[in-house]
Amino acid sequence: MAVRVRQHSYIQQPVAPPQQQPSKKQKVQKSKKIITLKERLLYIAFVVVVAFLAVSILHKQSTIQQTTYDIQKIEKQIAEIEKQNVDLKVQVSELSTYERILEKAKALGLTLNENNVKVVPGE
Repeated sequence: MAVRVRQHSYIQQPVAPPQQQPSKKQKVQKSKKIITLKERLLYIAFVVVVAFLAVSILHKQSTIQQTTYDIQKIEKQIAEIEKQNVDLKVQVSELSTYERILEKAKALGLTLNENNVKVVPGE
């Protein structure tokens, strides 16, 4: 087998000089922006609002926590005062017994006069 060589006849075309476009009619290509200015402003506004809300929520939570701490502190004080009140009531009941009052009266030089005693109902 023989290899055939192809012969192509090329016609050379004349090279045309590049055409210069008039400078007045130059087309300005607008580059497509992915995010427009309005969208950027909306995104920034959204981020600012979210940040403000986050700070606001954290502030409220810290205020609630501080108030809860104050409530617990006051409840502890109330419990201590109630305990003191119970102790003082026991002490009053011990000191107001008839025998003790009679003993203190005799120590001060007072005498018991049965005709001058009035009974007052107690609490």
